[in-house]
Amino acid sequence: MRMGRLLGVIELAGDPRSARTARDFVRERVGDGHTALDTLTLLVSEVVTNSVVHSDSRHGGRVTLTLADCYDFIHVDVVDAGGSGVPHVRVDESGEGGRGLQIVQILAARWGVRQDATSRTVWFQVNYERGRVASAIRATAEAKSSASDHKHAFLTTT
Repeated sequence: MRMGRLLGVIELAGDPRSARTARDFVRERVGDGHTALDTLTLLVSEVVTNSVVHSDSRHGGRVTLTLADCYDFIHVDVVDAGGSGVPHVRVDESGEGGRGLQIVQILAARWGVRQDATSRTVWFQVNYERGRVASAIRATAEAKSSASDHKHAFLTTT
């Protein structure tokens, strides 16, 4: 069995503004150039938003976001204070909201909900190809280096 590598854990306020902090955290910890970055950022934003709007964390509580790289997928846990209902995929396509878990169901390789007396965890996994990530990260680093070289050349010639 392969072990994962913890990318990070962050405690967020039970406030809708925390979705932005969560997105920034994902970008920082997963890194530019990762092939799963856009999907992860979108899904984390959806699940954290659900937590801070619908769970008991919205009453001054906390939401915990955990990211782990498990070799060929990223595992995400979003833990909140739970609530009276259980998160579920809505089937009403004419409603104004409620599509967050539908998006998770479509884009995540696996997802689910665990609940106990004091908390609820919505978790999901996003697959990626390890070799493609390494090349994408190298390409991003080379592009940044090249841009830096061009900027340096411009600054020294003017």
